[in-house]
Amino acid sequence: MTDASILWYANRATGAVCLVLFTVVVLLGVAVRLRTRLPGLPRFGTVSLHRTISLSATAFLAVHIATAVIDGYVDITALDVLIPFASDYQPLWLGLGTVALDLMLAVLITSLFRARLGHRTWRAVHWLAYASWPVALIHGIGIGTDTGTDWMLWLTVTCVAAVLTAFTIRVTQATRANRRTPATLLTAEGARP
Repeated sequence: MTDASILWYANRATGAVCLVLFTVVVLLGVAVRLRTRLPGLPRFGTVSLHRTISLSATAFLAVHIATAVIDGYVDITALDVLIPFASDYQPLWLGLGTVALDLMLAVLITSLFRARLGHRTWRAVHWLAYASWPVALIHGIGIGTDTGTDWMLWLTVTCVAAVLTAFTIRVTQATRANRRTPATLLTAEGARP
């Protein structure tokens, strides 16, 4: 096996692992927001697991990006990694990956400085994670060399189904909470004119 093929396999593998890990990160993020306690973990365990898997996913993403830049088969520069749609190589698909990376960097950096930024600012930026996941997914579908294989199709469908289910549960709970809030205020404060 040549160095070039090792880089190519590493890039493909880390791309698939990133899909799985970032899907789990999104699912755990929804679980944290819903205050879900995972079996076998204390309440704070879900938050800790979310952070740990986020960092693991970020490490795999760094390897994914590094192998793409180092691999000489296609010309992807460090600049292409940070500036969306600037690459000569598949500018749309690579650009979407760059947009997803930039959004995730904003989430990562604000998470590291969360205490200094304040909860409201951190939370506003953290919503970008919800935008980053589908953009990264579309990047992988468009540029991935395994997109047409059965295993990648099933992996992608499973990840999409899991995120859509979690998102539906999250929106449903938020809608219910918003409906209950005015009634709760009226009961607690008495009828308003």
